Amino acid sequence: MSNPGNVVGGHKANLNNPNTSEEAKQHSKEVLDKEYNGGNVETSGEKNPQNVAGGLKATVNNPRVSDEAKESATERLKEMGQEVPN
Repeated sequence: MSNPGNVVGGHKANLNNPNTSEEAKQHSKEVLDKEYNGGNVETSGEKNPQNVAGGLKATVNNPRVSDEAKESATERLKEMGQEVPN
């Protein structure tokens, strides 16, 4: 089964793409209206903890990130019980 958020995102992108035909845009609009409540998709709101930790570790190692952001990411990793990169 397709992820509803991805399906809705694809149709919304199609509606805003200047290179797609009016027929394709009409089809996307119909699909959104009939099957996806106009494009409003409910999400669980829960994030995958491993993905969050990966993003925080990337923040700690990114030379373009401020020291303040690195410190915040380090603290959050510690709170999650994750190993903090050097």
